[in-house]
This record gives sequence, structure tokens and C-alpha cells, in this order.
Amino acid sequence: MADVTATGGTITYREAVAEGIAREMRRDPTVVCLGEDIGAAEGVFKTTVGLFKEFGPRRVWDTPISEQAIVGAAMGAAMTGIRPVAEIMFSDFLACCWDYLANEIPKVRYMTGGQVTVPLVVRTANGGGLGFGAQHSQAVENWALAVPGLKVVAPSTPADVIGLMAASIRSDDPVVFFEHKGLFASKGPAAPEGHVVPLGAAAVVRPGADVTLVALASTVPVALRAAETVAAEGIDAEVVDLRCLVPLDMHTVLDSVGRTSRLVIVEENPYQGGWGATVASIVADEGFESLDAPVRRVAAACVPLPFADSLEQVVLPTADKVAAEVRRLAAY
Repeated sequence: MADVTATGGTITYREAVAEGIAREMRRDPTVVCLGEDIGAAEGVFKTTVGLFKEFGPRRVWDTPISEQAIVGAAMGAAMTGIRPVAEIMFSDFLACCWDYLANEIPKVRYMTGGQVTVPLVVRTANGGGLGFGAQHSQAVENWALAVPGLKVVAPSTPADVIGLMAASIRSDDPVVFFEHKGLFASKGPAAPEGHVVPLGAAAVVRPGADVTLVALASTVPVALRAAETVAAEGIDAEVVDLRCLVPLDMHTVLDSVGRTSRLVIVEENPYQGGWGATVASIVADEGFESLDAPVRRVAAACVPLPFADSLEQVVLPTADKVAAEVRRLAAY
């Protein structure tokens, strides 16, 4: 577990994952963890450090290399009163257990009229930027977004990891919790004890008056860097961190657009079918009269993620790409 005292009140994103889970395991004895190499090995990304040592093999279960087995076991456990936190090592591998995630887990509560709930969290390492190649680098929040009945969470800071993990584990609906690989080493203020961030509450992380930037997970620091760049040119950008896609806090987005009259959406999903299209559609439907310029999306290209760093940066959103779009909208 992270030694917050030793780090001067800061914690890394990866430490926050383990800390957030541990807090809920201490609070609720029905919370268990399962996944590949999460026990004695403490996770391939070191996001379960200390859990096996503190809680032991009865509550931290190492599983075979089978995504179907992991999520299927979590579903059954959740239906019988346990609150499982299941790890799928890479989000790309959600495709291996997609029948459970798309066809079974999200429908149980609805199909039983609320008599049976499936209170589980599926955690997974998501996104690119580290040169892991096409099969280990995808941002797939839009996969889960397309399935009614799933809640979708993607934090950008260590404190939000802890607060959103608490809310996710306590949820009686299934949650897919996306941890961005590119953020694991990032640091931020440690969350106080009892810290809970409600699901579906976006945050304005940088106030501004000229243009709204809406971002999620790894694109939040990208948007913040772009905002600092254009600030030197006299453009005041507001940055909204969605935190969750389901529930989706469009009230905060529409309120921001009402002040700035311009919107740039920054997403790592491919442009085709990305979550930004949903945000843009709702703004067009409900906030059209607030707009003084077209809505713009800076998203990943619709290609498999290249392995080479230089090519990966061509595909993914960058601060320079966002800043260029902001300038165009400011001058519209």
C-alpha cells in the first residue's frame, strides 16, 4: 500500500488503485478481488500491491488465464451477495468475455425486476501512448458505453481513482472501471479517508471563458496542457473532466458551453463511434442556441494503434492538435 506520509501527501495513480480497493475491503467484508497475477505477484501493472498480504487468499484470488472464467465467476459471486472486483489485465481482452459483459451481467437486474442485482466492478488497464502495439493499446470505453445496464468510469487523477473506486464498489449496478496505463506513474494529492466521488459527477478542472474542452482520463492532462498553451495567446479555455460516461453529466458540460459558447471534445477513442459523438449530439440537441461555432472533436484516428512511438503520436490526440483546434474555434 502507498505510504502517503513518505511521499509528502502525494500518491501515484497506480498506488491509488490498490489504496482505493483496500479501503473498501476494510470497510466491507463482502468485497473480494480476482484476476490474473493479482495476488503474490501484486499485478502486472503493480496496481494490487499489498492486497494479498493484508487480506490473504480467501479474499484475493489468483485465477487462470481466462477472461471468461474471471468475469463469469465474478457474475455468479455477485448474484449471491459478494461484491467482486475483477481485473481484466488489458482492456483489449474485454472482447474475450464480451458475452458476459454485453449479454448477461447488464441485464440481470432488469430481467428479474430488481430481485437479483450484480454488484461487481470489472477493472481494466486501458489506452495507448506506451508503445504496446495494436492488441494492447486500445481505448475501448466506447465498447462499454454501447451496452445499456453498464456504468462506465474512467478517472484521470489519483484522488478520483480512490473516490470513484469507492462509489463503483458500492454500486448495485455493474461497473466497468477503466484505469489508463499512461497515467499509472502520474502523481497527485492523496485522497482523505472516506473519500467518495459520486458516479456521474463531472469536474471543472480549469475554469475559462472562451472555449470548453471536454476530456476523459488521459485526455484530461492533454486538454490542460493545450489550455496552458493557448492561454499565453490570450485564449481562456475551460477544461471539464467527465470522470464517467455512464452516468454522463451533461448538465456540467451544457452549463460550461453556456458560458463559453464553443466546444472541443478530446477523446482517445477512435473518431468513428467514439463517446465524443454522443456528447456532441446532446449539445446539438439541448445546447444549440448557446453555440457560436461548430462543435469540434479531437479523437484518435480510425486505425489500429501503431507500435512505433512516433506513429502512435500521429494517431492519438495531443496537446498540439487540441491547441490548433481551439485557435480555429476562437477565430471562427
